[in-house]
Amino acid sequence: MKKHLSTADFIVIAITITLFVIALFLKGFTHNLLLEAGVMLVSIKIIMMNYKNSVAINSLHQQLSDIKEILSEIKNNK
Repeated sequence: MKKHLSTADFIVIAITITLFVIALFLKGFTHNLLLEAGVMLVSIKIIMMNYKNSVAINSLHQQLSDIKEILSEIKNNK
């Protein structure tokens, strides 16, 4: 997981959780807590999308590397 999430992602996660907890204690369980929870969920969704994109990109890099190897083998056999 650490290879897919950067240091900046971990910092954003820590800041988001910290601010949510601070808002929870300052605002209490009121209407504004729903707004804070929404902001937190958006941040989590963005981080999850970043993780998914990182996994997909690594998969594509591996597939491109495999294709490159196959093409070089074909070229060497001719």
